[in-house]
Amino acid sequence: MQASTHLIRGNLGFELSKRRVLPCFGEVRERNLSLNRNLCIQSGSICSGLSSGAVSMGAELARARNVIQTVVRSSVKSRSVKAQASGGDAEDLTPINPQGKSSGTVLPFVGVACLGAILFGYHLGVVNGALEYLSKDLGIAENTVLQGWVVSTLLAGATVGSFTGGALADKFGRTKTFQLDAIPLIIGAVLTATAQTVQTMIIGRLLAGIGIGISSAIVPLYISEISPTEIRGALGSVNQLFICIGILAALVAGLPLAGNPLWWRTMFGVAAVPSILLALGMAFSPESPRWLFQQGKIPEAEKSIRTLYGKERVAEVMYELRTAGQGSTEQEAGWFDLFSSRYWKVVSVGAALFLFQQLGGINAVVYYSTAVFRSAGIASDVAASALVGASNVFGTAIASSLMDRQGRKSLLITSFAGMAASMLLLSLSFTWKVLAPYSGTLAVIGTVLYVLSFSLGAGPVPALLLPEIFASRIRAKAVALSLGMHWISNFVIGLYFLSVVNKFGISSVYLGFAGVCLLAVLYIASNVVETKGRSLEEIELALNPTT
Repeated sequence: MQASTHLIRGNLGFELSKRRVLPCFGEVRERNLSLNRNLCIQSGSICSGLSSGAVSMGAELARARNVIQTVVRSSVKSRSVKAQASGGDAEDLTPINPQGKSSGTVLPFVGVACLGAILFGYHLGVVNGALEYLSKDLGIAENTVLQGWVVSTLLAGATVGSFTGGALADKFGRTKTFQLDAIPLIIGAVLTATAQTVQTMIIGRLLAGIGIGISSAIVPLYISEISPTEIRGALGSVNQLFICIGILAALVAGLPLAGNPLWWRTMFGVAAVPSILLALGMAFSPESPRWLFQQGKIPEAEKSIRTLYGKERVAEVMYELRTAGQGSTEQEAGWFDLFSSRYWKVVSVGAALFLFQQLGGINAVVYYSTAVFRSAGIASDVAASALVGASNVFGTAIASSLMDRQGRKSLLITSFAGMAASMLLLSLSFTWKVLAPYSGTLAVIGTVLYVLSFSLGAGPVPALLLPEIFASRIRAKAVALSLGMHWISNFVIGLYFLSVVNKFGISSVYLGFAGVCLLAVLYIASNVVETKGRSLEEIELALNPTT
């Protein structure tokens, strides 16, 4: 009777164990015993006498052990994750492997999020061709200081927005933050399109900047958290691809300006359309399962996983979230936690990547390529800038296909090396007298090569890599801090680039950019960890083994 009671309990234990994901092999062993008890009943063994029960149980235990070992071998694959950023220590993880490819339902939601990336690029690039015409219309054609403020106010707002975006994403969730973000984006577009004074234009640019600053923080964050591991690199680089598409759209939108000087108002006004679509699309998009898990909203997290990947992957993803354990064991990090010894090394890598990205000269090219081509004697300067934008899109599309094959680190090194060589070519084209007859052609070639190099790694990788290397409890704030560095350096370049060029010459400035790119290559080789093919939870445990 006592044995029968144990068997009934064992059967119930097995039924319960089937309904949950096993977080460790200790529980696999417990499930093994429960399974043996259940098999004993199913095989028809009487198990009522102690001696006969022991023989039967022994035979069934041997059979069941073989079954369990087969199941374990087929469903669990041990991987060693080398944590280069934490001194070369390795963490052995045993996650449940995906049982099939992603169903693809994640793609529409990535597309909705990328509307924020399009707006990011569009607002950055729209002033390139329009600055001359809006300056005449607003009466600041002779005031380069105010022109610099029209350009740079967007970046000042983006700095504020990038820090705000992290806090909002932690408090309200990713999708609701997108919807809140649409408010300054819409108002900013309307104000800049209808501005009759430079003050109104600056206020509109400030609001639009706050909007794209928030977008810059939450678009890569949201995409990385909802993307399946096996295609996270490709989907993450789509963020940069759509930024490039936004920049290209802004440059192409400037082509009618020569025939219609007031066209600049339409250029600024159309930015309200994707802002509205972003707010509407996020109303139907699932929240990040990782954020929901951190908030203790387990049923909502499982529902989100079903929507994104299909019900067959719920157990796998929930296993990874429980393995990381951050949502249930620790509260969200505060800002000062980012500077603690536990996190500062990895946070400093994120900030440094964006600092190198901006000081490498990309936005000087984006903002002022039209003026540079004009000074080099290019007949159609706006068309040349549009060519630059097209090169950016082309290079980023190539990077998307390479991200999960070549890896993040190798693309970064190749990219910054190519940027350094291109900037050196540009510098020499403006300095060497022997190249003077070809300076215009070399200006276009060097700029196109520079943008292609940038788009292969320095552009898409930092925004993808940061959400991957940051622990879940600091992820939103650490991404925001790194992007704050991005926007601060961006603001300084936008505000002072023309003044520095006037003082030192374009050749010296480009030579400085080349030097920064070479320093970036050395820094990346020593400090950046490779993340391709690893889940966010694996990377987190490897880089933060004490969590």
